[in-house]
Amino acid sequence: MTIDANLIERFSAIVGTRNALVDKETIAPYLKEWRGLYHGISSLILRPGSTAEVSAILKLACQTHTPIVPQGGNTGLVGGQIPDTSGKQIVLSLARMNQIRMIDAASNAIIVDAGTTLQNVRDAADHVDRLFPLSLASQSSAQIGGNLSSNAGGTSALAFGVARDLCLGLEVVLPNGDILNGLRTLKKDNRGYDLRNLFIGAEGTLGIITAASLKLFPKPKGQATAWLGLTSPAKALETLNVMQEILGPSLTTFELCAATPMQFALKHNVQMRNPLSTAHEWYVLAEVSSGQSQQAAEAALTSALETAFERELLQDAIVAASIDQGRNFWAIREAMSDAQKHEGGSIKHDISLPVAAIPEFIARAKPLVEATIPGARVACFGHMGDGNLHYNVSQPLGADTQEYMSKWDEMNRVVHGLVAEFNGSFSAEHGIGVLKRAILSQNLDPVTLNTMRSIKALFDPSNIMNPGKVL
Repeated sequence: MTIDANLIERFSAIVGTRNALVDKETIAPYLKEWRGLYHGISSLILRPGSTAEVSAILKLACQTHTPIVPQGGNTGLVGGQIPDTSGKQIVLSLARMNQIRMIDAASNAIIVDAGTTLQNVRDAADHVDRLFPLSLASQSSAQIGGNLSSNAGGTSALAFGVARDLCLGLEVVLPNGDILNGLRTLKKDNRGYDLRNLFIGAEGTLGIITAASLKLFPKPKGQATAWLGLTSPAKALETLNVMQEILGPSLTTFELCAATPMQFALKHNVQMRNPLSTAHEWYVLAEVSSGQSQQAAEAALTSALETAFERELLQDAIVAASIDQGRNFWAIREAMSDAQKHEGGSIKHDISLPVAAIPEFIARAKPLVEATIPGARVACFGHMGDGNLHYNVSQPLGADTQEYMSKWDEMNRVVHGLVAEFNGSFSAEHGIGVLKRAILSQNLDPVTLNTMRSIKALFDPSNIMNPGKVL
């Protein structure tokens, strides 16, 4: 089924025919996500260039009961940005809305269009000697609107928080076309309900974020990066506590990874090398920032590592001797997700736990996984400093990928069941989308779920905003 030709013409008139895509080959990239789990159908992609055009689109959509799927950089991992297969949904791409509207270094604030890539926001901040700390492997293509709609986390959440914590205000077009103007740069504002936080993490189901005011921070004068080798997550937890005691908020990153995802990254990226001379069961990538100097950052990190060695927490460590070497450390960490593709099917879990519970969870989860699918290979890595693990499970060597992936729900029940025992979350930073919609309804208490449904019905009574996602 396709969208009515007359309706296509009316929507196209709002953005102009050049920005209303109908050619099958041209629109194909908008209809699938990079992991290949979701493929949608649509006969129209709209690329508005302003908030006014988004407003006009939603007014018409409201009048005609036409479902709209907002899409940013299409880097999402749960299918939230992909239309369904009905052919009735229109994809609204925010890629043309990519301007830096205002930057105020003295107030540590920046206002940007929702289609601005995360990398461009970081670059704009850097240009005025400031830092926008949200950092993701996909930042060159991920857009701010999508980051906020999924409440992205990233590698700096330990020190700076997640996307929600970095947002001061939003401009949002509501499902009826009204424009909610909340682009404040105030750190304190208690004028009634905090509507901003309803839209952050809502995945475009309540309205379309068209612009955001964001927090900036003083740019570090120095950063020191280290790659550590350890025997266990328990040792990593002790190391984290020691480093936080010594370094406080200057410890900006603490990434944990097991040997398996490390091996995957090195195997499928022949230019990469293990920074350490010997292999270890577990690794940590740690980074320290200093407002004083590069020398101060290196001295602080070295001091913390010396204490960790004295307490027999570490087996090995290397501090990057240059910016390029530090980047090489990060390249290994960022390659871990993509490397799993080359090892066959991967059943993924984006979970969060109380930080202190991570070692016990990891110890208990592996035998459960192996009992469920003998030979399955656990590829565990993530942001240990803020309790977020990517607990991914790759297929056994030589297994049939399709057969293995058919056990996705079974493996989810095992892993998420254990997460629940620790009062953790099955969705830490990737969102719900389609992938976890059923899990959400099964795991949330009825009062919470009904409250969410009431909010959705209030904002979007016609259910035209990204229908079928989240709820």
